[in-house]
Amino acid sequence: MATMRRVFYILVFSIILILLIGCRDGKKGSEVNPKGDFKKMREKMVETQIKARGVKDARVLSAMFKVERHLFVPKELQSSAYTDQPLPIGEGQTISQPYIVALMTELLELKGGEKVLEIGTGSGYQAAILAELVKEVYTIEIIESLAASAKKLLLQLGYPNIMVKAGDGYLGWPEVAPFDAIIVTAAPDHIPKPLLEQLKEGGRMVVPVGVYSQVLKKIVKRSGRIETTDIIPVAFVPMTGEGVKKKE
Repeated sequence: MATMRRVFYILVFSIILILLIGCRDGKKGSEVNPKGDFKKMREKMVETQIKARGVKDARVLSAMFKVERHLFVPKELQSSAYTDQPLPIGEGQTISQPYIVALMTELLELKGGEKVLEIGTGSGYQAAILAELVKEVYTIEIIESLAASAKKLLLQLGYPNIMVKAGDGYLGWPEVAPFDAIIVTAAPDHIPKPLLEQLKEGGRMVVPVGVYSQVLKKIVKRSGRIETTDIIPVAFVPMTGEGVKKKE
């Protein structure tokens, strides 16, 4: 009888030990070391969502792997941070699908020494990707609470080369213009004239344009002329602000 009781206790102890290894504090084993898991998720994201769709710029791919996207989404959505979709970040705004972030960044043809303007800071993720690639990033967010939270996070993550301000992105940032490249992460119904004026000769702009049907456009300024190429259909939140009401 004593032997059977001892065997029973050993079995119970073994089961408890197994459960503790596989589940700590009520969390699955895969959640115990989230940093390791997130790294694997980023690797998979870059390989299956970005490289597989044709993004080739090695610097862009490296930045997409390095920047921790889960830090730019609400905590309750961090497990979905590396999925192939946009995610809500509050205030009716979203963080763009990883592939779209990579594609738009590659289209800017960045070499390393540029000054870039971003319209629509959102969570700050796109700005962080840009900051890995260029000398200076200026980013504008019309929603003050998002601008404040993005600025705080980007400073915490060590990006002194990103300047954030709350304002109407349609109007650009004329005080520090011109820019080598401009990226717009909200969709106006037409290409904003102030942004074209703030683009350097030879500069590139990537912008989604449209209301019900949007198209991602790449714009290059050559000899004062604007060359526009349609890239792919997209779906972005609409650009807002006083400037949007102005038809050029």
